[in-house]
Amino acid sequence: MSFDLHGRTQRLELSDQNLRAFEAVVLESTPEEIVLSKSAFYPGGGGQPADHGVLLWQGVETRIVGVRKGDDLHLIPAEGDPIPPAGTVVEAAVADERRSALMRTHSGLHVLCGVVFRDYGSLVTGGNMEPYSARMDFNLPEVPPGFKEAVEDACNAEIAADRRIDVRVLPRAEAFAIPDIIRTATNLVPEDVEDVRIIDIVGLDTQADGGTHVASTKQIGRIKVAKIESKGKGFRRLRITISD
Repeated sequence: MSFDLHGRTQRLELSDQNLRAFEAVVLESTPEEIVLSKSAFYPGGGGQPADHGVLLWQGVETRIVGVRKGDDLHLIPAEGDPIPPAGTVVEAAVADERRSALMRTHSGLHVLCGVVFRDYGSLVTGGNMEPYSARMDFNLPEVPPGFKEAVEDACNAEIAADRRIDVRVLPRAEAFAIPDIIRTATNLVPEDVEDVRIIDIVGLDTQADGGTHVASTKQIGRIKVAKIESKGKGFRRLRITISD
């Protein structure tokens, strides 16, 4: 199956992360879920939450409050909203402010990951994000003096460098031949995935990733390392915020 298909739905956001509006046909619908022929709604994964938005059809609006993965990509309508029947052509719009915030936050986490791996050799053991705030866990046995300030300064230096953030898709064998392509302690790419999507912050961080990102590090804004927590022996959690 093509990397940009999820069941019967073509995933538009994988090839165009800036796409916010599109037209699609309803393939199946119930009050609990809607399957479209095309979708630019990111379904969530890798710590990045699913998109929100709306479907417009026949003069009415259906709010989308989540996305569920399954055999198909299922959009979750707001409770009580009208449901477009199968065969309906809809105009869809992804909530721009939320998506843009998550793109900046996700790219910020990749900068953090790149800096901590480069400067301290630590791999990621977990992570999660909301718009403009996030946390990332590392296998870091010791916290050196001045670590918080050093990491924050290094991240913002990489942002100021305005590094390009490229997206490409490679055959699995070619992708896994890239040194350190997996920056997590456990390889999270399923064995049946034949084509691997790569996010490359040029000169800093290259890794397999399915999320959405800004085009360059300067678009992230500014990273603040708000807190460092111990999560057991040898593990540290860094909480960050993103601002203009």
